[in-house]
Order: sequence, then structure tokens, then C-alpha cells
Amino acid sequence: MARMTTAERRGYQQICDADGAMMVIACDQRGGMRSLLAADPDEQAKIGNDTLGETKADITRYLASKATCVLVDPICAVPQLVDDGVLDRGTALLIGLDASGWDTSPEGYRLSKLVDGVDARHVRALGATGGKIMVYLRSDTPASNEHNIAILRQVIDDFAREDLLLVTEFLTYRLEGESAEDYQAKIPELIQGGTKICLDLGAKVLKLPYPGSAESCAAVTRLAGDVPWAVLSAGVDHATFLGQVETAMAEGASGVIAGRSLWKDCISLDRAVTRERLETVAVPRLRELQAIIARYRAPAARVA
Repeated sequence: MARMTTAERRGYQQICDADGAMMVIACDQRGGMRSLLAADPDEQAKIGNDTLGETKADITRYLASKATCVLVDPICAVPQLVDDGVLDRGTALLIGLDASGWDTSPEGYRLSKLVDGVDARHVRALGATGGKIMVYLRSDTPASNEHNIAILRQVIDDFAREDLLLVTEFLTYRLEGESAEDYQAKIPELIQGGTKICLDLGAKVLKLPYPGSAESCAAVTRLAGDVPWAVLSAGVDHATFLGQVETAMAEGASGVIAGRSLWKDCISLDRAVTRERLETVAVPRLRELQAIIARYRAPAARVA
């Protein structure tokens, strides 16, 4: 089991609250954010990186400033968030290294991609607290994972050499010909299996899909040992996510890295609308998440 170095632990402290729990606002999406800003594909294609950057700046200023950290991409959001003074001095910064979308192998497997030219040293140069890498994994189909495991190994080793905090994330997906029912039944197994793959590669902080049940959350916690894990929202509705967070925290999760469940129905091409809805809709949702997290963090768990 990989353990954080002093420098990595300091970075981890900065993405956590005073009780040692992660409450990170994720807005590193590009394609997904375009689809929320415009329904028509032609209109989506007209939305430039500058517009996405402005939207991420609003999420950072009006929502993430009330959390512990913001997760953004290196294409649209930085260095502007730092250089323009948008990022509050008390809000940590994670930068995602994964490129938007995926390639597909001849067998139908998802092949993850990295943003060109962005490594641990570049993340540090952008003033970030650390990085985040996401790949797709199907732990029940080893042949599907070779390309993505190679990416994980490359990035984990790179951040270890630079002694910089890295959050490791994976998502699962349906295989070609697999029914929705069969896939759903495998979720606990796939999350536990993917967790083990990441841990075996040296992951020190995990961002995971909801493991599917209380029993599976507890199993993930046992697998992770001293490695903290946060649950992601995967764009589910807010009420559903609250229940998932309650279960995950009760079974040993160390916090939340959430995006769309908080802000997906708040962003607009009209920035005045975005700002108003972030303050009146997204922030109250954040407060509900923070209240759940607070109930499960004992004083002994505080990060010194």
C-alpha cells in the first residue's frame, strides 16, 4: 500500500477541510459542459474554450470558494484562475490531466487519453496543489485495461518523482453487447476491482464512482486501508447523490469530489443567470453535502 510523502500529505491537507474531509468542486469537464450550455450539437460546437473558462471561473468564484478545493482542466481554466485573482487564497487547486472523451479499440474498449504536454512539472508550474488522472477500467475484462493501466502507471510514477499530490480516478462502462441489467449488477464488483488496480499501481488518493451499496462501500474502505477515497457524483440528481454520500461516508469514505450534481442545472451562456443560480441553488446543495460530511468526521480524524 503506497503511503503519502510529507509533501503529498501537505497537498492532501490543503484539499481537505479542518476535519480532514475532502469537499472538492469538480468542473474539469469540457464536452459535458458544452452539452449543458446548449442542447443543439451545432450550437455546442460554437462554444469556445474562452466561454468554458468563464463558466469555470464563475463556478470557482461563487461555489468552490465555499468548499475546500476546485478541480479544473488545463485547457480552459488555468492559468487565468490564478493570474486573474479568481481563485480564493484558501481554495486549493487540482488540475485534471485526462483529455476529454476517449478513443475506441477494435474490440469496443474505451481507450483513455491525456492532455498533450501536461505532466506533474507543468501542473506545479500552474500553481496547483496537485493533479487528477481519470481512466476507464473494466476489472472483469483484463484485455480492456492494458492501454489505460499504462497511462495510470505513467502518471502515478511521474507525480511520485515530482513529489506532487495526485488523485487517481476511474470510471466503468458497459461493454458492447452487455445489457443494462447485467452491467448494473456488476457495479459493486467493478468498483472494487478497479480500486484494487489503482492501489496496486501506487495510487495514494482515490476518486471513485459510488460503489453501489453500503456493503460495497465498506469493502472499498477495507481494500483502501490508509488510502483515502472520495465519492464522485457522476451527474446524478442532487437528492440521489445525498443518499450516496450518506452511505459512503458512513462506510468509511473520506469526502466528496462532486461537479454536475451541484451545478449542472445552474450554468448558462448568460453569466448573470449562472451566477444567480450558483448562489441560490448550487451553494445550498453544497451546504447539504457539507452537513452530511460533518456528521461522519470525528475530531480525531482532523488533519494536523
